[in-house]
Amino acid sequence: PGRPPKRLEKLKNVIHKIFSKFGKITKGKTAGYIFLEYGAPTQALEAVKNADGYKLDKQHTFRVNVFTDFDKYMSISDEWETPEKQPFKDFGNMRHWMEDPDCQRTAIFNNDAKDPIVSEERARWTETYVRWSPKGTYLATFHQRGIALWVSLIDFSPCERYVVTFSPLMDTKEDPQAIIIWDILTGQKKRGFHCESSAHWPIFNHDGKFFARMTQDTLSIYETPSMGLLDKKSLKISGIKDFSWSPGDNIIAFWVPEDKDIPARVTLMQLPSRQEIRVRNLFNVVDCKLHWQRQGDYLCVKVDRTPKGTQGVVTNFEIFRMREKQVPVDVVEMKGDPNLKLWEPNGSKFAVLHGESPRINTLVLPQMFDKQQANSIFWSPQGQFMVLAGLRSMNGALAFVDTSDCTMMNMVEHYMASDVEWDPTGRYLVTSVSWWSHKVDNAYWLWTFQGRLLQKNNKDRFCQLLWRPRPATLLTQDSIKVIKKDLKKYSKIFEQKDRLSQSKASRELVDKRRSMMEDYRTYREAALQQHHEQKTARLQLRGGVDTDELDSNTDDWEEETIEFFINEEIIPLGE
Repeated sequence: PGRPPKRLEKLKNVIHKIFSKFGKITKGKTAGYIFLEYGAPTQALEAVKNADGYKLDKQHTFRVNVFTDFDKYMSISDEWETPEKQPFKDFGNMRHWMEDPDCQRTAIFNNDAKDPIVSEERARWTETYVRWSPKGTYLATFHQRGIALWVSLIDFSPCERYVVTFSPLMDTKEDPQAIIIWDILTGQKKRGFHCESSAHWPIFNHDGKFFARMTQDTLSIYETPSMGLLDKKSLKISGIKDFSWSPGDNIIAFWVPEDKDIPARVTLMQLPSRQEIRVRNLFNVVDCKLHWQRQGDYLCVKVDRTPKGTQGVVTNFEIFRMREKQVPVDVVEMKGDPNLKLWEPNGSKFAVLHGESPRINTLVLPQMFDKQQANSIFWSPQGQFMVLAGLRSMNGALAFVDTSDCTMMNMVEHYMASDVEWDPTGRYLVTSVSWWSHKVDNAYWLWTFQGRLLQKNNKDRFCQLLWRPRPATLLTQDSIKVIKKDLKKYSKIFEQKDRLSQSKASRELVDKRRSMMEDYRTYREAALQQHHEQKTARLQLRGGVDTDELDSNTDDWEEETIEFFINEEIIPLGE
């Protein structure tokens, strides 16, 4: 943009900060446009690749070209020429693992009802832990420091376009390296941040169009792909303690504690308009926790209070109904300190653990389960079913519950279990004893959602098991209804396949039949190809008459009706 002399120096500093990251600038001047010269052509190409489309402010966006583009565009012919076809770059099928004919779910192994099948195994694949991306496309592993950046924490954006990393290395004011946002496909660094505390970690919204990070008295919201501040300014919120994005909308919730005579408040803000759609004032507040339901239909705020004239802490659940007009709020009050609250993934129920051992109660509104040996709740990803688990010090007690009628389906135990993981379909559950928690009896056990044990897999120094996430289905709601309607028909087919896979002999027979079918399909495709190639020769031998189809050459047909006598029968009639 053109600038008067008084503001020219500031503009030069901004431009220099943006473009100097690609290389040393040797020359530069501005007059509403600017020419920059780098020390090497590769640096200029890097600047074009990363700075073209950069949003400088509300009114100005950079358009960046190399200088040789002027000659290229000036020499374009006025006559249209068909552009040269560019070769297709095949990245492979990123969903190949979902096309497994046996519908197996992949972690490091493929899940099987009898025994896990090794899918991929490498020595020193990771040296700390692993992390799946939200849709299961990428698997992140961690390694010791080398010539590359040493990363100790990682997070993916929900859209899988960006990855956020944390490095404990010291960084500088001019070049922040502690927290970096990367473009996954290109590997380009998009933006870096300093990190003084865990609250400074950037958190993406549900579709990856925005991300936010919190510093002292400030909430900064950035937009992608420019990675610039939304409207070029942060939100000044005195005393802000925490924030959370809605899983289904561009709505951010944050809370602020009390300050003298000003009550604490929870605020819901619509973005990018920054409109406050609901503000809830709270009094005598000690702490707040924000819990969204997975579709974003509800927000539950766990509020710990110390009411005047009473001793101890009283907990309220303030439930915001996000889909209703003016966002009404319901209040559920509980005495004591409930230590956990979890929404049902695909529903409106939530579960709470409260009380002290051995009198721990589980509340799944409106049902109460008394005296459970549980310190954790694990909902099935599809809702309805849940597991109440007493992990570590509670010796691995497990209760499988159907919340549709609040029945206890089974009560079992995996001694000293430290972790519980549902598979994405909600059909299976894994409990494990991690080497990180206990140095003996390391193993993982596989269960059905009803609590029936399928497998026991003992592994020395076993550390971690993660199910591979599944992307959202491509089926329409009508298609899902049709499948559910015919579920009994499909179930019979799957049950038959499960029975065949139970024995080694049946598995060998299935593999043999599958191999024979593949051989037949290969032979058939080759025969069809040969038949197609010989069509010209057939036409020559038959005088140009195409006899490949039964209804070919219908114009040359003649219709002829033929009648012939079958039999005769004489029946005498009485007088």
